[in-house]
Amino acid sequence: MSPWVTRRGAGIVGAALGVAAATVATGVAAERYLLRRSRQVEDPYADEPFGELAATSEHTVQTTSDLDLHVEVVEATGAGTTDDLTIVFVHGFCLDMGTFHFQRTHFAGTYRMVFYDQPGHGRSGHLTDGDYSLDDLAGALTTVIEQVAPTGRLVLVGHSMGGMTIMALAERQPKLIAKRVAGIALISTSAGQIHTVNFGMPQVVAQARRPLLPVVRAAGPAAAGVIDRARSVTSEVAWLLTRKYGFGTAQPSPALVSYVERMNSATSLDVIARYLGTIHHHDRLRALRYLRDVPAVVLCGDRDLITPLEHSTVIAAALPAARLEIIPDGGHVAILEHADVVNAILADLCTTLRG
Repeated sequence: MSPWVTRRGAGIVGAALGVAAATVATGVAAERYLLRRSRQVEDPYADEPFGELAATSEHTVQTTSDLDLHVEVVEATGAGTTDDLTIVFVHGFCLDMGTFHFQRTHFAGTYRMVFYDQPGHGRSGHLTDGDYSLDDLAGALTTVIEQVAPTGRLVLVGHSMGGMTIMALAERQPKLIAKRVAGIALISTSAGQIHTVNFGMPQVVAQARRPLLPVVRAAGPAAAGVIDRARSVTSEVAWLLTRKYGFGTAQPSPALVSYVERMNSATSLDVIARYLGTIHHHDRLRALRYLRDVPAVVLCGDRDLITPLEHSTVIAAALPAARLEIIPDGGHVAILEHADVVNAILADLCTTLRG
């Protein structure tokens, strides 16, 4: 997920963004001079082929809202694979399927894997009217399952808004969950109360930004285009904010930060605006009852500022068959930042399901 934005006149939006920018200006100004040095640290992922991984097959799946979804499938190969277990990865807000880069490389060949870009993200289609809803995202996930994973057991892995999508699926399709879902992983996500998160800001600042939500949601496509161009110009600030809100370690890989920032910046303001309402009002704590009997892991970094650890604790408490895994020094994109830890936890879940 990513901080907010909206639809009602360029002047108001500009003023709103000015206020929002002022809230982070002090911290950003203090860190800006460190930017070059931060990017010059020895980086184990400097040559990592982010966004370039091959798929066994690519598909275009159309939702009931007539949106085309980009889907990629990586088949299991070789001896010892499990043909009847498919892992479906569901990414978060302002990201794309590339968020699961290290999970894709780690499990390649061992399990059948399905990746797709959520509506409005990556290479999937965008709405031209109206807002996105988590119920629609659950419908999109259902369609992906029906089209590319119609048989066999499923493991659903959701990060951030992807976890919310899985909760919405459970609410919408409890029979599908009971019949086919063998396991779930809910990573850096929330069952509700997102509007109470202060994103690590002082409380007075956090309270001041909430009235800006309807203003950003009111920004029209023309104003969104202007602001998108401004976002591309202020890439240094975007990089620093991505490091602050996405990562928990003091010196994260510059290549990782840049990769997440590219995914963030590729998501247009118009798409962000159309998602804000459904994320802001997301409340599916009761929907977790449909996941009570499913073996599950709930993962969260202890330094996640977007969906704080308390939200994962609430989810784990509502799922008797789940275990809570806390990732030390983990930020919101711990799946990239601490991939080895996350992969080990997911591998343990899948090994258990294989019997």
